[in-house]
Amino acid sequence: MTDRLTSPATARNRGPILEVLRRIAPAKARVLEIASGAGEHAVYVARAMPGWDWQPSDPAPSARASISAWGAEEGLGNVRAPLAIDAAAPDLGVVGPFDLIVAINMIHISPWAATLGLMRGAGRLLTVDGVLYTYGPYRRDGGHTAPSNEAFDASLKARDASWGVRDVADVERVAGEHGLKLQEIVEMPANNLSLVFSRNGF
Repeated sequence: MTDRLTSPATARNRGPILEVLRRIAPAKARVLEIASGAGEHAVYVARAMPGWDWQPSDPAPSARASISAWGAEEGLGNVRAPLAIDAAAPDLGVVGPFDLIVAINMIHISPWAATLGLMRGAGRLLTVDGVLYTYGPYRRDGGHTAPSNEAFDASLKARDASWGVRDVADVERVAGEHGLKLQEIVEMPANNLSLVFSRNGF
């Protein structure tokens, strides 16, 4: 038996995500991942980027156990033990600064308070030239970008009324309140987007 969890979606999107991440962050970087989930992204990216010191986190004990199991099996020295961070908490409870903060598939599968906490924390924890990267489905100009995203949004809200696909403009506005500027929107597979925020531009 193993505590490792796995998601088929990770295998499909991890390559394109890595392509964006390695372009927007330096070869040597301190990285904080919020809502790491199973930990598959952490080990995949850390293996490809040995100069990155990757700090995973997740509020769920089962996720943290999975992250630890993946880390132990991969034997990567640049993946730290996972922290129990709840992005919706008043304080993320971690000491910065970080060159890169990553949140993959978090914003839509969490209450809006978690996005507020993510932006508040990023504004406090990023280096002067630090970058915040978020990935997932988003609405644009109030509308869904694909019928599949609209159906996904409905299914999320059926599971938890506080979840849902957010509009890029709303996320950008909150980021701006904490000194972060939306620098780039990258079209990703399966109607997802990468949003890249920075403190002082690239």
